[in-house]
Amino acid sequence: MTQNRRSRQQLYSQIDVGQPAAAPQPQAGATGSGLELVAVLREILAAQDRQNELLEELVGQLNAAQRQRANELGQWKQANPELARNCRFAAEALSKVQTEYLANLTEEIRENFEALRDGEFMLNEFVDRFGPRVAHLNGLLQVLSQLSATSDPANASNTP
Repeated sequence: MTQNRRSRQQLYSQIDVGQPAAAPQPQAGATGSGLELVAVLREILAAQDRQNELLEELVGQLNAAQRQRANELGQWKQANPELARNCRFAAEALSKVQTEYLANLTEEIRENFEALRDGEFMLNEFVDRFGPRVAHLNGLLQVLSQLSATSDPANASNTP
């Protein structure tokens, strides 16, 4: 890991900020500002290197948390195989219910488009009528899908 990071640092930090050979010679007063520019560019480069390191650490932390969650979920599925299969069945059935519900919702929108567009009361009624159900249904489907998803290809053929 350290060797990999060093090779990346060398790759990203090797930049020639010197002036090209064919460039005209700077005037006497310009050399100070040129040195300041080089110093600022080096500071920017150092800050970018630090940002890259921090981003690598952040990605590592997020990956570790995701791996831990996937591991815990896999252990839960192994401990509760029947419940995981039931969750899969429930997710598939609820997905069909969601499809029908969304069809009804879109039909309602198509039939009442003008009233929904022109009247705030009608729009609020529509959102109150359909919004919470859609939100809760999506939440339930997400939970059931996560609990029933197969974690490896060998497991995928065993589920209905």
